[in-house]
Amino acid sequence: MKPSLLILHGAIGASRQLRAIATQLSTRYEVHLFDFPGHGGKELPAGPFSIKLFAEAALEYIQAHRLQQPTIFGYSMGGYVAMYLAKHHPQLIARIITLGTKFHWDEATAAREIKMLDTAAISAKVPDFAAILADMHAPNDWKEVLQRTADMLTEMGKDNPLKPDDYKNIQTSSLIMLGDRDKMVSFEETLATYKALPDAKMAVLPGTPHPVDKVAPSLLAFFLS
Repeated sequence: MKPSLLILHGAIGASRQLRAIATQLSTRYEVHLFDFPGHGGKELPAGPFSIKLFAEAALEYIQAHRLQQPTIFGYSMGGYVAMYLAKHHPQLIARIITLGTKFHWDEATAAREIKMLDTAAISAKVPDFAAILADMHAPNDWKEVLQRTADMLTEMGKDNPLKPDDYKNIQTSSLIMLGDRDKMVSFEETLATYKALPDAKMAVLPGTPHPVDKVAPSLLAFFLS
């Protein structure tokens, strides 16, 4: 029987962006794709987006599908959610794998990231991307998804859900990965997180920028094998 792998997508994204990766990994794992509340057409939650909300939704999925000690692969924000789960529910998870995850958050960092979520600018300057977001999140309004994400990042900037000292207490086996051409996540913050974790490995993916559609599924499968 194959081990279970739960794949978590990034901020303003959806599980369908990771289908090619899921297919590549299906020879080794029983793969589960998951959409966070309000993403990929999932119903918008009554309250605001938060890492805690997303982690609880992932936990409910794990329990509802009776996944036994799954490996969790989280891309970008999905990796942060995975690490948050490992902090609060270590007994449920066999391994955490992250790619392009921003672990360091403060108000300045949040402000920079929020600038990229300007819906008016996206509509005017990159209408093709706006159309992709609209289709990805329908029937939800993609602009509301981005606004709620911006609000979440603002709160993370004020109070990072995972503090630097938290990582030294996360005993779950981890693989922390970063693309060598990632312009969103720094090598320094990735290295610092890797060094803080008691049981971690680190990998740098060659020729790999941040956007998940630019990640070669075969390369990822090599590191996850």
